Amino acid sequence: MDKPRRDAIVMLFEDDLSDEQIAENVNRTRRTLAKWKNDPKFKKGQDAYKHVVIKKDYESNAIRKLNSLLSARSEMVQLQAANSILKLSGMLSDNSTPELDKAKIRKANAEADIAERKAEQLNDDVADDLTINIVRNDRSIENEKANHD
Repeated sequence: MDKPRRDAIVMLFEDDLSDEQIAENVNRTRRTLAKWKNDPKFKKGQDAYKHVVIKKDYESNAIRKLNSLLSARSEMVQLQAANSILKLSGMLSDNSTPELDKAKIRKANAEADIAERKAEQLNDDVADDLTINIVRNDRSIENEKANHD
């Protein structure tokens, strides 16, 4: 990415200048800046810059704050801090808690049990239908013999 685009990304992140001022500072038109802002590569550059700045300037402070919140008076605050730390470390997803994971396992086991019972019932029904059909066929054969005799 060229220097004017990189400079524009920094100025957009700082949010102190209007788009017109940023365009002027990088020697481009406001229209060119608008095109850049819609370009996927430019957007990716903005995201990358945002990530670097936040990581460099705020991440360590945020983790220290979370660590201090682990000993807060409120158990709810402690739990939220612990969850945040685990999520940041990749050990816990946004859609996951131990209670939720246990509930998902219980649900999956219950659904498996239901499916197994349905399969057993289906097999029993098929066997019953087979028995009924055999009896009907035997009776039909007996009736045919009786009619021929």
